[in-house]
Amino acid sequence: MKKCLFMLMLAMLTVVLAACGGSSAEGEATGNNAGDTADDSAKTYTFKLGHEAAESHIKFDVAEKFAKDLEANSNGRMKVDIYPANQLGKENDMQQQVESGTLDFAILSNGTISSISESINGWFMPFLFDDLSEAAAAASSEPAKQMMTDLETKNMIGYGVFFAGQRHILSSKPLATLADFKGLKIRIPGSPVFESYYKEVGAGPVSMPLPEVYTSLSTGVIDAVDTDFNAAVSQKFYESADILTLSGHIVFPEVVIGSKKLIDGLSEEDKKTVADTWAAAIDWGVTEGIAKNEQLLKDLEAAGVTVNELANVDEFKDLSQKVYDQYSSNATIKAFIEANQ
Repeated sequence: MKKCLFMLMLAMLTVVLAACGGSSAEGEATGNNAGDTADDSAKTYTFKLGHEAAESHIKFDVAEKFAKDLEANSNGRMKVDIYPANQLGKENDMQQQVESGTLDFAILSNGTISSISESINGWFMPFLFDDLSEAAAAASSEPAKQMMTDLETKNMIGYGVFFAGQRHILSSKPLATLADFKGLKIRIPGSPVFESYYKEVGAGPVSMPLPEVYTSLSTGVIDAVDTDFNAAVSQKFYESADILTLSGHIVFPEVVIGSKKLIDGLSEEDKKTVADTWAAAIDWGVTEGIAKNEQLLKDLEAAGVTVNELANVDEFKDLSQKVYDQYSSNATIKAFIEANQ
C-alpha cells in the first residue's frame, strides 16, 4: 500500500512540474505581471492606457500614436489597449489606478496631477508664456524635468507634457480692461492657482463640473468661462457666450504618466523603448496640438464668435507677480518661474 501511495504522489508531482514548465515557456506577460519569464527579449506585453478625451481631442491622437509606434518599435512585442472617454473612471480614479499599479499608463490633465504633486503647479503660473511654442521649449528645462521626477514619490513615472492649449475667456460681454473683470462670475477648472489669479484681477471664480457650464452660461449663473479652444468648440459654449477674449493667460498641459510598479519590472532595454516612444509621441503631440488650436480658432470665428483682445496685457501681468510670490515657496516652482520670465 505504501508503494502504491508513493507512485501516486510521484505521478502528481510530475503533472505539477510539467504544468509549471509549460507556463514559463510561453514567454507572455501583461502590463501588470511583467517578469514571468527569464528571457526578456521573448516577452510580450499588452499595456492598458486610459484618458478622458473623445476623438476630437489631442489626448486621443497622442494615445493612438504611442500605441502604434510602441508596437512597431518593439517588433510587435508590446501592444497597448486604449480606454478613452473615462471608460476606466474619472481622472482621479485613473491617477489612483496608475499609482497602485492596476493601470499601466494614463494621460491626465495638469489640474488632476497638481492636486497630488505641488511642484507641477508651476505650469499654471499666469502669463509665463506668450504662446505654446514657448511652453513646449520650457518642458525641457531642469525645473520641468524635476516636476516629472517628483511624481516618483507617488509611484508614478512622468514622461512629459504636451498641451491642450492656452486658456482664454468666452463671455457674453466684451472684456478688455481690469475694470471689466470686477465681479465677473467666471467658471474655472478646479485649481487653486486659477482661483488665486482671478481673485487678483477682481473676478469671482466659480468651480463647477464641465457638463454644467453650458446651462450655467445660458441661465446667467455665470458670466464667462475660462476655456481652451477645444472645450469651447466641443462643448459649444459659444452658443451662450459668443465673445472670445484672446488672453492666453495660462497654458494647460496634459501629463503623461506610467506605473512605477510596471516600469521597474521591465528590462533596461524595454524601459528605454517605452521612454523613447513616449518622448516621440509627446513631441509630435506638441506640434499637432499647435496646429489643432489654429484650426479651432478658425472654427470658432466661422461659428460667429467675436474675437476680442486685452487692451493692456501688462496690467494683468503685473498682478500675476502676486501669484508667483504665493507659490514660490516651492523651490521647483520658483526655479521654473525664474527660468521662463
